[in-house]
Amino acid sequence: MSGDSDRKLNAEEARLPAGMSRREALLEILRLGGVAAGVGGAAFWLSERNTKPVPARPEQARRDHRVAADAQLPQMTVVYYPMENGTATAAREGEPRALVQQALENLGGIRRFISRQDTVVLKPNIAWDRTPEQAANTNPELVAEVVRQCWQAGARRVVVTDVSCNEPQRCFLRSGIQAAARAEGADVILPEQRLFREVNMNGIVLKDWPVFGPFLDADKVINLPIAKQHGLVGVTLGMKNWYGILGGARNRLHQQIHQSLVDLANFMLPTLTIMDCYRVLLRNGPTGGDLEDVALKKTVVASTDPVAIDTYVAKAYWNLNPEDLPYLQMAAARGLGTVDFEKLAVKISRLSLKAS
Repeated sequence: MSGDSDRKLNAEEARLPAGMSRREALLEILRLGGVAAGVGGAAFWLSERNTKPVPARPEQARRDHRVAADAQLPQMTVVYYPMENGTATAAREGEPRALVQQALENLGGIRRFISRQDTVVLKPNIAWDRTPEQAANTNPELVAEVVRQCWQAGARRVVVTDVSCNEPQRCFLRSGIQAAARAEGADVILPEQRLFREVNMNGIVLKDWPVFGPFLDADKVINLPIAKQHGLVGVTLGMKNWYGILGGARNRLHQQIHQSLVDLANFMLPTLTIMDCYRVLLRNGPTGGDLEDVALKKTVVASTDPVAIDTYVAKAYWNLNPEDLPYLQMAAARGLGTVDFEKLAVKISRLSLKAS
């Protein structure tokens, strides 16, 4: 980075409490909605000079939808509305959309990721027969905004889909995602058996397995998980969201769940991960149901590194380290990303409550 950028970094870090490291600052921002000295509408960088190279030469079965790295742009961004007296103000219409808009702008704009005539598949979590307030599925406004952005970039087709755990028609309807995505012109595709294809995924656990066809035919894939606690794994974030591309007896994979998550992450390399932390299911995931388990955080985290974003959110909201989540260490060893999120170039934006 240039000297000017370095000076900006130092100036911003100087506003943090004495002795706070970059890692602690990042975690504090996600946990508490920013540091007290922040200014509404401001943005700042936390960056390193070195960028992680994208692994060369994908394996034969891989679906690699990544775009080229750009050393001038951040690898992760955190966008949030500030807390007032330690709690978020009531949810307001349009806030998830504004968070997505700013996150994409911070990472270089939607046209960095989507090209004209692309077929884009968006993968929200639509697994459960739950309402948006229960925070078991991705926020429908967030999904709708990503659809809109893809059209603006000139996409030929935008698909929104998932392989639900509960009855799909109920999940797509009650989540609000079907109506919100269709209102923006997306093709919403419910999982039908005829659309699955057997694929040799070349994994250690995942060998030949049925994969939902739209994910196999996409030019670009954007992962749109929601941050949730998970009774078996600990958390369900971006990499766990890939379970929703599979058919078959997925419960069999729970016997070797961490390895299966890495096999999936190695198979489906997303263009971008946009993590819904607007409402966070802190307990009793992944299905939830009790509003007492939901925390309103009004935050979106987005990254081109699928390992770093999972590591960051797991640490900030559940105080889980990579050693607590073996799939993260295994994925990093596989070259799929880094667990050292504090070493990434990160841009943080605080949105003004008055503008929401």
